[in-house]
Amino acid sequence: MSIYQSLKKSYRRDRWRSNDWRLFSRLVPYARRHLKLLTLAMLLLVPIALSNAIQPLLIGQAISLIRNEPSTYEFLRNLPLWQGINILEGFILVAIVTRMFFTSIQGYLLQKLGQNITAGIRQDLFKHVTSLAVRFFDRTPVGKLITRLTSDVEILGDVFSTGAIGIISDIFSMVVIIGIMLSIQWQLACLLLLILLPITWLIIHFQQQYRKANYKAREELSLLNSQLQENIVGINVVQLFRREKINAELFRSVNNRYIAQMDQTIFYDSAVSATLEWIGLVAIAGVLWMGGWLLLEQNLTFGVLSAFVLYAQRLFDPLRDFAEKFTVIQAGFTAIERINDILDEPIEIRDRNNQRFSVFDHTFGYIDEIIAEMESQNFNSTPELGEIRFEHVWFAYKDDDFVIKDLDFVIRPGEKVALVGPTGAGKSSIIRLLCRLYEPTQGRILIDGVDIREVPQAELRRYMAVILQEGFLFAGDVKSNITLGDRYTFDEIELAAQNTNIAQFIEELPQGYNTQLRERGTNLSSGQKQLLAFARAAIRNPQILVLDEATASLDVNTEALVQQALDQLLIKRTAIVIAHRLSTIRNVDRIFVLKRGELIEQGSHEELLQQGGMYATLHNLQMLGT
Repeated sequence: MSIYQSLKKSYRRDRWRSNDWRLFSRLVPYARRHLKLLTLAMLLLVPIALSNAIQPLLIGQAISLIRNEPSTYEFLRNLPLWQGINILEGFILVAIVTRMFFTSIQGYLLQKLGQNITAGIRQDLFKHVTSLAVRFFDRTPVGKLITRLTSDVEILGDVFSTGAIGIISDIFSMVVIIGIMLSIQWQLACLLLLILLPITWLIIHFQQQYRKANYKAREELSLLNSQLQENIVGINVVQLFRREKINAELFRSVNNRYIAQMDQTIFYDSAVSATLEWIGLVAIAGVLWMGGWLLLEQNLTFGVLSAFVLYAQRLFDPLRDFAEKFTVIQAGFTAIERINDILDEPIEIRDRNNQRFSVFDHTFGYIDEIIAEMESQNFNSTPELGEIRFEHVWFAYKDDDFVIKDLDFVIRPGEKVALVGPTGAGKSSIIRLLCRLYEPTQGRILIDGVDIREVPQAELRRYMAVILQEGFLFAGDVKSNITLGDRYTFDEIELAAQNTNIAQFIEELPQGYNTQLRERGTNLSSGQKQLLAFARAAIRNPQILVLDEATASLDVNTEALVQQALDQLLIKRTAIVIAHRLSTIRNVDRIFVLKRGELIEQGSHEELLQQGGMYATLHNLQMLGT
């Protein structure tokens, strides 16, 4: 091996070890939250280790006492045999009961600690994931996130409940046992220590290989869950297009790769156990061989030899447990790595620390000053809210592939504007930028003269309401799907339903507003789900309303009812409407025509028809199709 290769291998090994410590340090803050529980569990290591280590010594003393050997303790020699044996039996019984009692308490404490840490990590991970920008979810399969939020987090609980503390317990037990062995017969103790050195290196090697295999297995499990989730969500398409066999074959392929990686982890885990079994037998054989020789030389007694045979077994028991728990630790490190990939994902869209006002405070603050000035000059009119301004905005989902190019326009307060253009023109991207689901690559967006990056996200999204083409409903009752956790009275909920002409539909449901909806509202029609989305927007009384093909899933009668409600809802509110059916936007104040992210035309319906540009072409094509 060359010097370069040796240095490179050493660097990788050191980086791996430092990375292990860095990963483990991520768990320390969670353990500190339950410091009392952790400290108590650690203190119990002392009586458990001592009670475990003293038992072979007591058994050896019993044998020495029966054989009347010189290694018997002085206070036992002066007692009758039966009395000495009873005392030793009593000590052994106390040691066993002490170990069992404190082990059960420690096990309970560690399981509780592991569950508390798991809950804390899961909570922080969920909070972080839901704070990430939409861009992250565009590139991350849902199945991977589910795997990391569930099974990976569960593994982390085992790191503390049976892994880290268990390893400390095993090491402490081994140190106590080695200390006792050195105190009673140093030659046999050194023999066992010599056997320990190579086996320790071998275990570490196997564990590193296990770690690599386990990481690959967890990745394959994520892909497996992603495919499962994708097929369940898209079951309608799967069955309509007879994709069952093809998708089953794809699933089988990923499943086989997962099995192959799991076989690797099982191999390295089994290799550790098998190696320890063989080394344990070699250690006992070595103790018997060397002990027999010392016995013949009269440098050792049967009692001490018996104690050492038991110690050889006891020494390898914690080492065997250590190896098993080290496997848990390695699996935990794999889980931490995968979870860290999520936790280290930067939160792209944040509220700025210097934000001292909400959009309402700022807007109404200077509005109050303007009103006071107007009143002093005998003006009766009041300023309107809801101005939207795009200032030379550019945006790309990746690299320099811009989908929005130098947009520069103003939507006046109370104005109704429609966005029109072919697929990929950038209509939905404008809405996402306005709601600050993405940040502009260049330029800025202002609402009522305030850069939206200066406004807390909660306030910004309360100031406007967005109704998408397909309303998403959560599992729960109708009321909670209208309020979405905000505190509204039942009277306010009913008023919002009445204002959007859907009160009758809700009252016809089995339990009215208390009707339980299944996941994604599968027990409602598409039109009914959309109606609830309108009520959800109305109850928040937004200043800006965004409609993204909001009436596309409604039948003619329902659309007429909603349109009446919209006419009332849009009074003195700024509105942006995305529509593919141009017949629905004839009455808006202005129409923006977009092509490949650029604003190429704007004006009223009649003005754009007279220009004879893209809008006129699209309108004529739709008229021909009707």
